[in-house]
Amino acid sequence: MSQRPTTLERLRQPVAGYGLPARAGVALVTALLGNLAVLNVAITAELAPDLMALAYPPVAVLTTAGVVGGVGVFRVLESRSETPTRTFTRVALGVLVLSFIPDIGIMLADDTATAAGVGALAVMHLTTAVACIAFVPSGE
Repeated sequence: MSQRPTTLERLRQPVAGYGLPARAGVALVTALLGNLAVLNVAITAELAPDLMALAYPPVAVLTTAGVVGGVGVFRVLESRSETPTRTFTRVALGVLVLSFIPDIGIMLADDTATAAGVGALAVMHLTTAVACIAFVPSGE
C-alpha cells in the first residue's frame, strides 16, 4: 500500500529536480507575489494607512531577506543533516513563530498600527514561510 503525497510534496514536485538556485527563485517569486497581494489588499482596505511597514519597499526587501535567509539555512542543513528537508521545515516553523514577536512590538509601540494592519504583516510572514518550506527543499 503506497502513501498519498502530502500537499507540500505535491507543491514541491514540479521544482524538486532543479538545483537550489532555481528552487530559491521559485520560492522568492512566490513569496513576493503572495506578499504583494496581501499588501495590495491592506492598502486598498486602508487597514493601517500610516503604518510604514505596510508599503512596497519594506515588504519587498524584507521578503527577499527572509527567503535568502531561508535558502542559506537550508544550504547549511543540506551538508550537515541526514534529513535536511524535515529539519528545515522544523527550523522554518520555529522562525515563523519568532517572526511574530516584532509584529507584537509594532502593535505595542507604534501609534499608527492597527490590529488588522499587524495581522496583514503576520500573514506576510506566513506566506514567506510557506513559500520557503514548499519550494526550497528538494524533498529528499
